[in-house]
Amino acid sequence: MSNLAQLAPDYIRAIAPYQGGKPIAELAREMGLNEADIIKLASNENPLGISPKAQMAIDEAVHTIARYPDGNSFELRKAVSEKFGVAHNQIVFGNGSNDILELVARAFLHVGCEAIYSQHAFAVYPLVTQAVGAAGVVVTAKNYCHDLDGFLKAITPKTRLIFIANPNNPTGTLIAKDGLKAFLKQIPAHILVVLDEAYDEYLSLAHQSEAIGWLSEFDNLIISRTFSKAYGLAGLRIGFGLMQADVADVLNRVRQPFNVNSIAQAAAIASLADDDFVARSYAANQAGMVQLTQGFKQLGLEYIPSFANFVSFKVANAAQVNQQLLKNGVIVRPIANYEMPEYLRVSIGLFSENARFLEVLEKILSE
Repeated sequence: MSNLAQLAPDYIRAIAPYQGGKPIAELAREMGLNEADIIKLASNENPLGISPKAQMAIDEAVHTIARYPDGNSFELRKAVSEKFGVAHNQIVFGNGSNDILELVARAFLHVGCEAIYSQHAFAVYPLVTQAVGAAGVVVTAKNYCHDLDGFLKAITPKTRLIFIANPNNPTGTLIAKDGLKAFLKQIPAHILVVLDEAYDEYLSLAHQSEAIGWLSEFDNLIISRTFSKAYGLAGLRIGFGLMQADVADVLNRVRQPFNVNSIAQAAAIASLADDDFVARSYAANQAGMVQLTQGFKQLGLEYIPSFANFVSFKVANAAQVNQQLLKNGVIVRPIANYEMPEYLRVSIGLFSENARFLEVLEKILSE
């Protein structure tokens, strides 16, 4: 056996690879199930699919795939600029918003630096930090939410980045806007704060982020957004970051050329123009949230109140329950790797999918 892997730095070999939600086809192979009988509620995908406008744009764009995509995403850049009221040079596009997180880490972290993030926060934060040899500083969560006072206390001369997910994945907790802005005012200007807002479209108008308007006030603020959740474009991998122009310039220096494909760009442009689809996705999510949480109450299960499109619920023998769900063709997300071994996370699906999940769960718990 080759020993070449030993040539990689220790901090690279120590990385535990990210594990996504189990694919339907994989479960079908493992359990001998029919794919059509399986429901996947594990990866916070939009159960409504994609916008009809996006589908038409995809059908048109597929004829151009023999050509390289626009590496500068000119038309999409124009659409995002108009939609969110930011300058063209304040936008960086990524192969999913995960790409934005990685670009920030590659550009601003290195061995000897520190990045701060919360316990129970998105697994990609420690991954991108470790991948560049920087040290991750984990702040203990408070009631499964970010402890912003704890973040402030964790700052050292080595701190370069702070990652905050709002709403947070996998807990679904939300930081109030006034508290978040007060926190930003206390952060030294040389420390970048990455505000990951992947689930913002699932928030009510009262709770939706105002952070884009804060960019003019905080030069060290980076906002990450995605088309994978409410817009339903998870399979096309496209997201974007909003920030000061000089920070965007640095990220574009480490960004891979043609990192966003032409079909994804076309679908994203069309999605931004379909407010009706986003409104329907929000309404379906609100109804599904009620359906699931009422179901948990009837089953006597604790859950973490969520502001996103998923709910984490507490159940005895979570790993065993998860296996039983899989055997019954229901895929949810075990989150023991988030230091929540007693919890499972379920994405909100269609009414029929939610009902099937609750029915199977009740059967398992009664056995």
